[in-house]
Amino acid sequence: MSTREQRIHRLIEKSAGDRRTGEVLWRVVAPDGSLDVSHGDLDRPFFVASVSKLFTVACLAQLRDEGRLDWDAPIARYLPDLDLSGLAVDSGRDVSAEITVREVMSHTAGLADFFEGPRPDGPTTLERAMQRDFAWSEADVIAWSRAMTPARRGRGLYSDTGFQLLDSVISRLDGRPFAESVRARIAEPLGLGGTWVFTHDAIDRFDEMAVIRHGDRDLRLPLLLASCGGQGGVVSTLRDGVTFVQAFFDGRLFSTALLHEMLTDWHRIFSPLEYGTGVMRFRLPAVLTGFRSYEFQGHSGASGVVFYRDARTGVIVVGTVNQLKQRQLPYQLMIRTAAVAAS
Repeated sequence: MSTREQRIHRLIEKSAGDRRTGEVLWRVVAPDGSLDVSHGDLDRPFFVASVSKLFTVACLAQLRDEGRLDWDAPIARYLPDLDLSGLAVDSGRDVSAEITVREVMSHTAGLADFFEGPRPDGPTTLERAMQRDFAWSEADVIAWSRAMTPARRGRGLYSDTGFQLLDSVISRLDGRPFAESVRARIAEPLGLGGTWVFTHDAIDRFDEMAVIRHGDRDLRLPLLLASCGGQGGVVSTLRDGVTFVQAFFDGRLFSTALLHEMLTDWHRIFSPLEYGTGVMRFRLPAVLTGFRSYEFQGHSGASGVVFYRDARTGVIVVGTVNQLKQRQLPYQLMIRTAAVAAS
């Protein structure tokens, strides 16, 4: 084992021994194949939380490459059976029929966030589910979001509501459930045997996955996760995760020209995270990282998940600390392990 590998192992083991983390699963891979360090079972399944959005985006990119989806068309065009009125308001005018697929993908459509956004009737949806697990439907998401205060169109506001609508676009265009689109478009072509969308049909498999914690409490949220789809219901592994990230950025899932388009027009959603078109970027000022610049592109998940590639070094970091409460922990570990991998 090289000195770099030893250093990375020590960093991961320190995180795994931290009482604040849950079950730590981690993998760091250098682009030239000179380094591949993992902690935990490569095939241990875990919920990837909002990293699921990258799977939604990959499907949307394929549909655009196929000429079946126009990202600059109103999303309402693809959802004629849904009443979207009242979801997006601009200067007092209802623009729900005008917001585009691209705006929804970029979190700039002005949609409220039904999942963690403030609700007029009390706790957030996530807070309610942590008190007592429950399921929801597409109609519930629209109704709850309509009752919330919309954001300002053109400004970044992270919205799980938007990605539930995007999943609906995929299922309508493909004529099959979103989970089947992920299987046929991503998992099977890439040979991702451990990657799938957790649905209500799979409730009895919940205990196969690594446990997500909130502080010292183990969370059991099968109904919530089965309702999330591409918002946050994908299951994957360290082995599959690296393959997926590599394929996402090297043109095996959709055209590289489209990828370049997605990695522009960045805007802040919550510091230090930014969003392009369906892709998240994590950056910190060099003064905070030992005067070394890192630009991680990919996506994070609130339960401590990272699926990122360092755009400058090509190092891929995939993993989870399975902790919902301490959201800084996976980023700290990502920076430290990626820095050693690139040294």
